[in-house]
Amino acid sequence: MQLSAMRDYVRNIVDITDNDISDSSMDVFIREGYNAVVYSEKRWPFYEFASTFSTVASQKDYPLSDVGTSISVAHDGVTFSGASAPSNPGIRQIASLKTDRHVLTFIGYDDGDIIYPLNSNTTGNPWYWAMWGDGSSASPTTSMTVRLFPTPSSVDTIYVRGYRNAIDFGGLTAISRTAVADADTPDWPDPFDQVLTLYVTYRSYQQQEDAGMANQYFALFQGELDNLRARFEDTPSPQPLRLNSRNASRWRSQVYMPDRLRYSWE
Repeated sequence: MQLSAMRDYVRNIVDITDNDISDSSMDVFIREGYNAVVYSEKRWPFYEFASTFSTVASQKDYPLSDVGTSISVAHDGVTFSGASAPSNPGIRQIASLKTDRHVLTFIGYDDGDIIYPLNSNTTGNPWYWAMWGDGSSASPTTSMTVRLFPTPSSVDTIYVRGYRNAIDFGGLTAISRTAVADADTPDWPDPFDQVLTLYVTYRSYQQQEDAGMANQYFALFQGELDNLRARFEDTPSPQPLRLNSRNASRWRSQVYMPDRLRYSWE
């Protein structure tokens, strides 16, 4: 559902005109509801991505914006890609990092500094990774940094799997992209459009000081969002099911031992 169509739909339900709630105010409600749905779940499957980046010899820190440089998303006939905002949706969450040889283990930043002390210069093939923010309020997500342990000794390809940010929706003008790369339609499956209209209807009734109807639509919004979450977060059908329950390493196999080569009898 496009932006202007969503505004008209909600106004018809509430029985108001743009004199009651202006387009700019309605767009604020739409952006608010859009973000409420998008960030209600970390692992929406329609935001999954797979990408790669290359390490640099003797460089341990990699900004999240560099890790997600190669993410490319086609939406509304436009390809959102590249290293600089707003053309790149960017990474929201990293699920895993791996090399051609093994999966890197996610550890706390402090644990990494204990295993590989700051006063040492240990280099080699990365086995662990951690994340840390630089405190930037302007871009709190893309300003995060991935640190690899030990520091890479050479150029290596890191395979990334994770969840990207949604493309912005609810711009300042109808049916057009704005300076912040808003799209004509929401960046999600069609069933979520109805959930968003329920939220905007709730906010519109609230703005019109009709608390009773506002509460009813907010309850509907929460119920429908829960239904869609159950639908899109459903457990895979194949049985028996085994997910991420082993040490994914050719060397460590499934033994709780320090990292080493695996013997032939193991």
